[in-house]
Amino acid sequence: MTERTPVDFWFDPFCPWAWMTSRWLLEVRGVRPVEPRWHIMSLAVLNEDKDIPDSYREILKNAMGPVRVLQAAADKYGTDVLGPLYTELGLRIHIQGRLRPSEPGEEFDTALAIREVLAEGLEAAGLDPQLVDAVDSTEFDEAVRRSHNKGIELVGQEVGTPVIAVDGVAFFGPVISPAPKGEDAGKLWDGVLLVAGTDGFFELKRSRTREPVFD
Repeated sequence: MTERTPVDFWFDPFCPWAWMTSRWLLEVRGVRPVEPRWHIMSLAVLNEDKDIPDSYREILKNAMGPVRVLQAAADKYGTDVLGPLYTELGLRIHIQGRLRPSEPGEEFDTALAIREVLAEGLEAAGLDPQLVDAVDSTEFDEAVRRSHNKGIELVGQEVGTPVIAVDGVAFFGPVISPAPKGEDAGKLWDGVLLVAGTDGFFELKRSRTREPVFD
C-alpha cells in the first residue's frame, strides 16, 4: 500500500473560498497519495486588528462561534472529527445558504441561524449536539488562537484562509472556482506543489472574475 503524504489544511468554516479549496483537496485525495489533516483557523482573529470595511466586520462579529464549536468537538473527540464536522457545516453554510436570508429585505436572525446550523452539523457528524453551547463561550478561544497562529505563522499575516502545509512548504490557497474534479484536481495539485516548492517563489495572482461555484 502506498504511504500517504500528510497535508495540513487550516480553515474557517465561514469562508466560501476555503470550502472550495477543501472540496478540491478531497478530490485530490482520490487521485494522489495524500491525507488531509484538518486544523482550525479564525477569520475573526486574523482581522481583529486590521483596517477592514465595516460591512465585513459586521459579517465577522459572529465568526468566532463556529470555530469555538469546532474546537470543543476536537477537545472532546480528537482532531479526526474536524474533517467530517467541517463537511456537515459547509454543506449547510455554503451549499444550502442557511446563514443568509432567502430573499432581500427578509428579517433574519444570523446568530440563531448559526446555532441551528451548528447543532444540526454536530448531530449529522455523530457528535454531541450540546457542544453547540460553546458558540457563546470564551473557554475555547485560547486553543483556537493557538491553532490559528500555528497556521498563519507558516505563511505570514498578509493572507487568509485556507493555509496548506505539505512536505515542508506552506502557502495560502489555491483560490479556485469551481473546484476541479478527478484527474484535473490531481494535475492542479501537481502544479501547486511545483511552484510552492520552488525556492524564492512567492506569488501568482489575478483578479477573481466569478463567485464560488459550489456544484
